[in-house]
Amino acid sequence: MPKNPLTPLTRGLARGGARLAHAAVQTGRRWVRQAGTVTAEHPGRLRFGALGDGTRIAYPQGTIFGEPWIRVGAFCIIAEQVTLTAGLMPDLDLGPDPILHIGDGVVLGRGSHVIADTTVTIGDNCYFGPYVYVTSTNHSYDDPHEPIGRQWPRTDPVSIGPGCWIGTGAVILPGARIGRNVVVGAGSVVRGTVPDHAVVAGAPARVVRRWTEEEGWQPPLRTAPPVPLPEDVTPAQLRALAAWEAESSD
Repeated sequence: MPKNPLTPLTRGLARGGARLAHAAVQTGRRWVRQAGTVTAEHPGRLRFGALGDGTRIAYPQGTIFGEPWIRVGAFCIIAEQVTLTAGLMPDLDLGPDPILHIGDGVVLGRGSHVIADTTVTIGDNCYFGPYVYVTSTNHSYDDPHEPIGRQWPRTDPVSIGPGCWIGTGAVILPGARIGRNVVVGAGSVVRGTVPDHAVVAGAPARVVRRWTEEEGWQPPLRTAPPVPLPEDVTPAQLRALAAWEAESSD
């Protein structure tokens, strides 16, 4: 049976059409993400109490409400699907003071939630991995005869000091007071007070390493500190080095 002479042409056209469709979808996706990004210059429908210069809230956003009581500092990066809420529900009058305060240079990883039914403060230059959950509210279960979801919750302020690193999937519970430059291990559940310059891990999280002026790091660090780049290194030199390393590994 003779082959259809149009089959190669048809296949070529199909491949070309698929490439064009792929390029169009990717271009459209980039355009939508750029157009949907929230900044101080382009806040869209959101009216934050403050939104600093250079801060970007990526599209698509998660749930955001109570934004007049949310203050976000400058040069923050808030990734896709991050939820930021102030108050138990939308359209409440929460008074003159901010409920959720996010400092300068904060990074909130994709899918993270910051739920501020009472005051939540995140200090400058904190970095959150993906899917971190911070809440100032906990369910109560005092009444054994009433469904837990219908009992009035308890609230307790949360504070996270400047310079902290919060690992992927960590949960910060009501009443947590985390000091400065603290590392919270991935998947940890933090409650209570965490001192400055500590590393905590586990559920519930416990201090596994701490730095003090008198003793340094205890237990001692097992690896040498990384060597910083010289101050006079240029971006062009770094690109050339990366290209050389790629060629050397081939």
